[in-house]
Amino acid sequence: MRAPLSWLREYVDLPAGETGRDVQAKLVAAGLEVERVEQLGAELTGPLVVGKVLTIEELEGFKKPIRFCTVDVAGANGTGEPQEIICGARNFAVGDKVVVALPGAVLPGDFRIAERKTYGRMSRGMICSGDELGMGDDGSHGIIVLPPEHEVGTDAMELLELVDEVLDIAVTPDRGYCLSMRGIAREAATAYGLPLRDPALLDVPAPNASGYPVKVADPAGCDRFTARTVTGLNPEARSPIWLQRRLQKAGMRPISLAVDVTNYVMLELGQPLHAYDRARLDGPIGVRRAQPGEKLTTLDGAKRVLDAEDLVITDSSGPIGLAGVMGGADTEIADHAAGRGSTEVVIESAHFDPVPIARTARRHKLSTEASKRFERGVDPQAASAAAQRTVDLLVLLAGGTAEAGVTEVATPGAPRTIAMAADHPDRVAGVDYGRETVVRRLQQVGCDVYGQDELIVTVPSWRPDLTDPNDLAEEVVRLEGYENLPATLPQPPAGRGLTERQRLHRRVGRALAGAGYVEALNYPFLGEGVFDQLGLEADDARRTVVRLINPLADTEPALRTTLLPGLFAALRRNDGRGEHDLALFETGLVFLPTGSEPAAARLPIDRRPTDEEIAGLNAALPSQPRHAAVVLAGAREQAGWWGKGRPATWADAVEAARTVAAAAGAELIVRQDQRAPFHPGRCAALLVVIDGQEVFVGNAGELHPRAVKALGLPERTCAMEIDLDRLEQAGAGVVEAPHVSAFPVATQDVALVVDGSVAAADVEAALRDGAGELLESLRLFDVFTGEQLGEGRKSLAYALRFRASDRTLTAEEAGAARDAAVAAAVERTGAVLRGA
Repeated sequence: MRAPLSWLREYVDLPAGETGRDVQAKLVAAGLEVERVEQLGAELTGPLVVGKVLTIEELEGFKKPIRFCTVDVAGANGTGEPQEIICGARNFAVGDKVVVALPGAVLPGDFRIAERKTYGRMSRGMICSGDELGMGDDGSHGIIVLPPEHEVGTDAMELLELVDEVLDIAVTPDRGYCLSMRGIAREAATAYGLPLRDPALLDVPAPNASGYPVKVADPAGCDRFTARTVTGLNPEARSPIWLQRRLQKAGMRPISLAVDVTNYVMLELGQPLHAYDRARLDGPIGVRRAQPGEKLTTLDGAKRVLDAEDLVITDSSGPIGLAGVMGGADTEIADHAAGRGSTEVVIESAHFDPVPIARTARRHKLSTEASKRFERGVDPQAASAAAQRTVDLLVLLAGGTAEAGVTEVATPGAPRTIAMAADHPDRVAGVDYGRETVVRRLQQVGCDVYGQDELIVTVPSWRPDLTDPNDLAEEVVRLEGYENLPATLPQPPAGRGLTERQRLHRRVGRALAGAGYVEALNYPFLGEGVFDQLGLEADDARRTVVRLINPLADTEPALRTTLLPGLFAALRRNDGRGEHDLALFETGLVFLPTGSEPAAARLPIDRRPTDEEIAGLNAALPSQPRHAAVVLAGAREQAGWWGKGRPATWADAVEAARTVAAAAGAELIVRQDQRAPFHPGRCAALLVVIDGQEVFVGNAGELHPRAVKALGLPERTCAMEIDLDRLEQAGAGVVEAPHVSAFPVATQDVALVVDGSVAAADVEAALRDGAGELLESLRLFDVFTGEQLGEGRKSLAYALRFRASDRTLTAEEAGAARDAAVAAAVERTGAVLRGA
């Protein structure tokens, strides 16, 4: 919200010497986020005057149109003679009043005006546009043509209010009332301890039966609708300069008188309004939910298909506007400045439920000044005053007549009250404010306060954010000054160090980083369409998600059940920016609902929840295991003078899983698998043994080509995801450092021929069990298939390393251990020693 200081002074008698910086400091101390103070006209110096164009001579022979003008500036030039000026603009004519910068003036950007010869003539000044004076967007981008009533020679700097200070305030969602000059003035008055001239305190006629007919079919979505009618508007009336300038300073573009007045009142009182051309309305105005498939062309020219949750304004022809968001083109007010404007208008001033307005604005990607205010909460009691203010301005500025009819459809409602202990703010802040201070501060906010030790606080209608005692305590604390709170350090309990789960998390991260992976932190949200891209079956458990009531983005309304979509997005983004050799990892929570969780109860905020309430809340949460995942693409080993590089393969993804399992102290079992989104022939199931049972903990491998194409990933992308919580259950707890023996190693190689259906993991497990305690490590270094082995047979070659911790092994001992390992593999897998 941009608040001009000159406008603010209309409602609060700020000290004469108070600058925008001073007001900024006061408002920041009161809890508002004043991002900056813009100094308008700081670089502008005169003379800058009103002139009247006397003659225009078109100069020929130049590449662009050039006009030689004489302009009457009265005595502002010291001579009274017409001022000769060269100008290229063409949106003014003889007799028009314009703004003239005389020699010696300095315009924004240190543009100095001086007499100079150009295009063969002397130019003694400049006829100015709004852009050249730093006035902002006036919609015309041409020379400023002033209304004819302004006297020649008048100081244009004062007329156009070019020198001012504008406070740029970032209004937080809980302070929607500050999206108005009324709200900001209230905060300024409180900060300075001065009275407020409330612009909403107007005499408003009582509702009667002769107003424009209105029918509200959805009182929950619209609890108040005020309609007023103004007739006899002058179709040639234009917005006065002061109104246009206030709109421009507030960041809005002047359009036409009727529209400018509604925008002005919205900025002044915070109540969005809409003006309808009465001649284009067909029957009564209505408020209802849209019917699925209904269409509406909004004021921006877009044709929109409406949703059943959209709240719409209607007449007998159907929808004529998105309630609280944007009006429709069919009832648009015509341009008064063009002399063909509407002469009869109906003013809408309504109060809508914030939730449907916010959802409609997000659904149609149509964030407007009106929707920003409604979704933060608008004062319902200001609707009638805003309508009256609009009527008064139209009567004053356009010569209209206010009809006697006043329509007001309102749903009865009692004021909101909050019970609060008088010392509650003291206990929240740790400061002894006392009852008198608490009552005084709440009254400054606009509350009515009754009671002694137990206060009954009636909340003002413009503060929908005040719902609990803690909200009231916050108001007291901020007005008393956050800077006055004592700085005390909390007393933490004696530390117990990291939990085993936290240690595992850190070990896994260090291990993957040490293996060359880069950590990528992603949001835990996803869109359910990604499951189709991954190729998941319809009954896949990963499709069951927790949906958020108020997601950050409509495209990602669910919590993730797998880490892979976020990593795939990071991989795709980096690959698109030229980084093709990638190895990324992430550790984080996934959310796995069963669908049987009970509904969560709302916890109290005025006391500590009971153990039963906390247990009920925990029972409503889905399972949230911690996973680790990696994705790889491009080269795993770079090519160079040292030799050829190597692309990342499914084996690298499996090795990443082994790295994670080693960090957890768990023995990983790898078997062939088929599971989306992996390639059916290059997918490994990852298992561990828990309580004597093999338990599935994840997958690793190369992605299916269809998934790669659907997700827009590089070819042969590989991935791995594993459940860290189950690894922790299968692990040894504390990972012991390996024992280093000073005695030499004995290496024995074996090649075993097995049936093609036998998993290498089964052969490896048999070799380990048979080799006994002397086996230090075992590595598969070759897989061979060929005609000499027979159809459906394969050869697996292993390197076995034997070592004792207390002696040098003899050849007989190493050979015996090797033979025992082979015997176990023969017995359990049907292996045949190759070459035997």
